[in-house]
Amino acid sequence: MKKFLLFTSKILVLAIVIAILLDFIYTAVYLQSSNRGKIDQVYNSENENYDVIILGSSRANNHFVSQMFKDKGLKTFNYGMSGGHLFEADLLLKLMIERHYKIKNVILEADLNLTNEHRADGISSKFLPYLHNSKIIKEHFSTEEDFNYLYYIPFYRYIKFDPQIGVREMFFQAIHKGTSHLQNLGYHALKDGKTGNMKNNIVSLKPLNHNKYYEEIKQICKENNINFIAIMTPMCENVVGMNYFEKVQKAYPEIHNYENVVIENKYFSSCGHMNDIGAKMFTARILKDFFPPSSPSPKVRESK
Repeated sequence: MKKFLLFTSKILVLAIVIAILLDFIYTAVYLQSSNRGKIDQVYNSENENYDVIILGSSRANNHFVSQMFKDKGLKTFNYGMSGGHLFEADLLLKLMIERHYKIKNVILEADLNLTNEHRADGISSKFLPYLHNSKIIKEHFSTEEDFNYLYYIPFYRYIKFDPQIGVREMFFQAIHKGTSHLQNLGYHALKDGKTGNMKNNIVSLKPLNHNKYYEEIKQICKENNINFIAIMTPMCENVVGMNYFEKVQKAYPEIHNYENVVIENKYFSSCGHMNDIGAKMFTARILKDFFPPSSPSPKVRESK
């Protein structure tokens, strides 16, 4: 029995040592990479200057054409992340401020994600390689139920989120293999042909009266003299429950409602995502309303 316990103890110690070593190696690789995604690009950069930063989910990523802003002389990057929630948008902005980004305007896609304060594991996990290296990230995750496991158990986060930050992704980070996420100034165009669901029912959705992460983004902008522009983006004409956007307007009157600027199905790839043609129509309207050519600074527009 004594020999068995001794053997078990040695195996346990060896496993812990290996876990610590692997954690160190994986983290070291992520700390040297900045060309795979939007999160590692921000984390491993500093002192960037932007006229416009775009934040949000896929409804930001697919709807705001960065090049059109650039053509107007506005240095812009679309940091919208497909599948992301306001949890991730808030943390990404915090990292930008920590890294001394100078930002004049933040455009936040704020509509459907106002219904929750949950993290999106597929996106939030990409912050986890830096959990021990960033006080900002540690604090942001500190209220999560699994924080102690993620923070104190070596290599646990890499195992739990292997598809996102595990061995395959670590290898691509190590060889500096790029992705499409940073192309086109962060904007991802969807095809004109419909590829997704063209029917959507949002009757059951209800915006929170006080979304923690939305309020934090707004406060960060205020404290750093950043012009904050919150926008609801379009959905196709087949959507049931469009009064959701009226509920958002009532709870957050400062959010500009653009859900009906583009409505025809032919401008959508799926009911919640415009195709490239629709996105260009929408972006043109945003530029006209908030960044008119004659104005040296963004126009503050009354909410609809």
